[in-house]
Amino acid sequence: MFNRRLSFWMLCATFSALLFAAAALSSQEKLPDAPAPQNNAPVPQVSVPTPSGPDNQGESSSAANPEPNAKTRPVESADTGQGNPQPPPPGADQIKTIPRGEAPKTPGSGVDELYRLEVNVNFVSVPVTVKDHEGHLVEGLLQKDFTVYEDGVVQKISFFTSDPFPLSTALVIDLSLPETTLKKVSQTYSALTGAFGPFDNTAVYTYGNSVTRQSDFGNAQRLQLALNRIRDVQGTTPGPVQLGGPLGSGPTTNSKPVDPGRLQVNTPSRPSSVLNDAILMAAQDLARQPRETHKIIFVISNGREYGSRASYEQVLKVLLTNNVAVYSIGVDSAAMPVYRELGKLHIPTQGYTDILPKYANATGGDVLNEMSRESIETAYQQITLQARNQYTLGYNTAQSPSSKYRDIEVRVKRPGLAVTAKHGYYPLPPQRQKPESAAQQNPPGAPQNPTPQPQ
Repeated sequence: MFNRRLSFWMLCATFSALLFAAAALSSQEKLPDAPAPQNNAPVPQVSVPTPSGPDNQGESSSAANPEPNAKTRPVESADTGQGNPQPPPPGADQIKTIPRGEAPKTPGSGVDELYRLEVNVNFVSVPVTVKDHEGHLVEGLLQKDFTVYEDGVVQKISFFTSDPFPLSTALVIDLSLPETTLKKVSQTYSALTGAFGPFDNTAVYTYGNSVTRQSDFGNAQRLQLALNRIRDVQGTTPGPVQLGGPLGSGPTTNSKPVDPGRLQVNTPSRPSSVLNDAILMAAQDLARQPRETHKIIFVISNGREYGSRASYEQVLKVLLTNNVAVYSIGVDSAAMPVYRELGKLHIPTQGYTDILPKYANATGGDVLNEMSRESIETAYQQITLQARNQYTLGYNTAQSPSSKYRDIEVRVKRPGLAVTAKHGYYPLPPQRQKPESAAQQNPPGAPQNPTPQPQ
């Protein structure tokens, strides 16, 4: 009896607790709902065509697009070609807007229009070397000490510096030198490598009957590797050219002369030395080097030119167009005063021997004629020092760009000083001659290398 009463009271207490909990939950305040997402993105302009049927033929698919949200900015029609109605930022007057779906009405493509920049180049840079009467470089000159003339008209110097420049050098070595001379030159290659600094770029070219690029532009390590490859190359053998046969007696049949009563005369062909072609290849490669370097061609040769396809005038135009100066060390016969004077007398079929001084004089370079090994090594340092430490003048010419040659003259107001600079320049590459005119100037059988004009 007692247990039944206890179970009844426990059930009542449990039921009362449940009612109290339910009442407490219902009395609590409800939490606010999370904000509902709103579509503020612009209405897409891509229209999906509705499948055509018998009831909607010819109906525009844009009628099924949803209405834009009231809180978003209305989107302009693509047909009007208008963009943002807000005013453009300052300086946007020169901006050309192309409607969507249309190509620019210019000869180039859209990418070409985006990256094309038209600039009228009228700045002329003139490296200048100044020496005293003893041949030493003169330092400490100022901008006011120089005067530049272009076609006889004084120019206003807008750029002046005496800071040293890194060099982009095309090293050209003559392999047609006599064997003894070429061996002596090869013994100076270590000094030649040391004449260039860590910021200089040097390429190596060799020539004889043809031109060979031994290495592209690189640092001193690449230069040393290229010089090691040509260190053991042998030059020409001294002495008379062998004409053929045991004693050059001419053709025989069964040890008997073909024509005993006729004197056999064999004329040996003179080996080529394509100096012009070598300088032309080096100048074309230098044209692609950075403009913030001094571009020079460093020639080690006796100066003999014979058999080139390019003429002196053609190569000189390329040099002056690309602001390239020619420096040279004359070895072998070029270092002998008597031979240098005889070389000025042009003998047919013998080539030329006074080409290098003409190149150096016209481009603002220099020529050092040396005989001994020690003097050659010293000349390496002198040429690189002179080419790197020049005064650099710049001015803006008032003339319009053209292929016409323009004369330059640089003067120093201090007496007793020698000034070396290029004689002129071509603003644009000279126009190529037509095949007809070229054939008329050089008919078949005529020599390919005309006589160079004195500078």
